[in-house]
Amino acid sequence: MRVRLGSDFGWLWSAYAVSTYGTWIAFGAFPLIAVRVLDAPAFAVSLLEAAGLAVAAIVAVPLGPWTEHRAKRPVMIAMDLIRFLAMASVPIAYLLGLLSYGQLLAVSVISGTAGIAFTAASGAYLKHLVDARHLIAANGRFEGTTWVAIAAGPPLGGALIGLLGPVVTVAADAFSYLLSAFGVLRIRGGDAAAPRDAVTRWRATDLLTGWRSIFQDRVLRSLFLNAMTVNGLIMATGPLMAVLLLGRYGFSAWQYGLAFGVPALGGFAGARLSARLVTRHGRYRVMIVSGWLRSVFPLGLALTRPGVPGLLTVIAVETLLIVSVGVFNPISATERLQRAPAGHVAQVLSAWSISSRLAQAAFMLVWGVLATLTGPLTAITVSGVLLLATPLLLPKRAHMPEPARV
Repeated sequence: MRVRLGSDFGWLWSAYAVSTYGTWIAFGAFPLIAVRVLDAPAFAVSLLEAAGLAVAAIVAVPLGPWTEHRAKRPVMIAMDLIRFLAMASVPIAYLLGLLSYGQLLAVSVISGTAGIAFTAASGAYLKHLVDARHLIAANGRFEGTTWVAIAAGPPLGGALIGLLGPVVTVAADAFSYLLSAFGVLRIRGGDAAAPRDAVTRWRATDLLTGWRSIFQDRVLRSLFLNAMTVNGLIMATGPLMAVLLLGRYGFSAWQYGLAFGVPALGGFAGARLSARLVTRHGRYRVMIVSGWLRSVFPLGLALTRPGVPGLLTVIAVETLLIVSVGVFNPISATERLQRAPAGHVAQVLSAWSISSRLAQAAFMLVWGVLATLTGPLTAITVSGVLLLATPLLLPKRAHMPEPARV
């Protein structure tokens, strides 16, 4: 039976969905603008992505404590409006002939920072809004929406770019944040804000509260170390697959899009199955099995070859990987919400997002060097081999007793 989560959850879900679709429609727009409009060299394009990721994560560090002690809906609305203004500045500057590389970099940092704060606030609010028994179902719907957006957004964005240019997709992304703010504004339920002792002043050590909370809980610590390593190794192969398929193997743009667009639908299927599998087989067993599978399948990319067989190999491997990720992520997200200490949920989520972005940037840098020395396929293979050991970081059964089934 489909779990009913109420109209307030529906508005929160709708806000998430519209902004996620906007983001994926505009996927790749900034590098295209940098190359086609600003004639930026390859290093500058790489710097735009890596620096935006890393700097946004560092700038977002003080936002965890700031978000924690404030009502979450106003924070979400404010972050959406900030992202709208930042993204809307790009097409405006383009039309006025004032667009610069520095502006793209600044917008990347501002929107990334606001995105981290929004994610922390929305996660804390989700815990307040949804009964703990239904968090896996709720997180499954968010996860499924993400994968459908990944599958549909880039092809739609590519068509818009082909017809109207990359600046139009950035305008669409900006507008999506306005719609997201409207969705959050429509929520009529209560709000959540951690109380702060009037006598206690802000301290620099508050910046580390999220990480302290993660490492003090054995399950959170295990999930955190596993997530940073797995996501970092998987994301590090993304640019290398582009070099391998588009460069060395001569795949066309539509073949490349097909190779990574079709498997994203597997994430939707996995997310829809997650809660049902947990009900039938138990949370721990499903988490461990899907956690192992998502670490085994990427090694199959070592078999990638030119031509149709190579394309089919990538589609098959990515589909199996993403189905496993779609099952695993709602369980991990639910554990994160339920185990985060009361009053520190936003800080835990903020610390998690910041660490994830920094880890991905670091892995991309290291694997970029490795690919330069050994070749992209060898670097992809090394990533797959290392991933085989990452399930050892997952929590032990003794630390994660099964909750009562409902």
